[in-house]
Amino acid sequence: MKGRVVLAGVLGGVAMYVWASVAYMSPLGMIGFKDLPNEATAVAALQTAVREAGGLYIFPSQGGAADKAAYAEKLKTTPQGVLVYKPAGTPMMTPGQLIVELVLELVEAVLAAWLLSQTALSAFWSRVRFVTAIGVVVAITTNGSYWNWYGYPVDYTLANIFMQVVGFFVAGLVIAFMTRNKETVAAA
Repeated sequence: MKGRVVLAGVLGGVAMYVWASVAYMSPLGMIGFKDLPNEATAVAALQTAVREAGGLYIFPSQGGAADKAAYAEKLKTTPQGVLVYKPAGTPMMTPGQLIVELVLELVEAVLAAWLLSQTALSAFWSRVRFVTAIGVVVAITTNGSYWNWYGYPVDYTLANIFMQVVGFFVAGLVIAFMTRNKETVAAA
């Protein structure tokens, strides 16, 4: 049974990866993004300020956050945001990133298959719903917090929740099919 659970997770992870690839390369994957106004000016300012130091930036600076009152005053007059910056010449998508994404989805699906194997659920759709529910928790945990704390747009947040939940649903279909027991198959 253990080998079948791992195999189900791996195949479910591959199915999830295929779905995610299609979804993120479709218009669905661009929901919530906007073109940067005055891009040339903004990019020139970023290249001057950040130079070649890629990373995750938050602004305005908290300046060590020693004086909370001063920072609260600063927020009244200064825009705020989060910026992921990659210097010029950084490829948009590398084979390494695609491999990492596949590995992440394999691990997620194998864990979902293992969690499912710890239950007494035997009906196909109950098992699919169980794996999908894991996806709902995962999607809300990450995307909901980014919306709440960092101000990610609602449409972006909902689109990403949708894509993750559907990914787990697709994985759940594969996992539920692969982990059906002999009694369930005989009864069907």
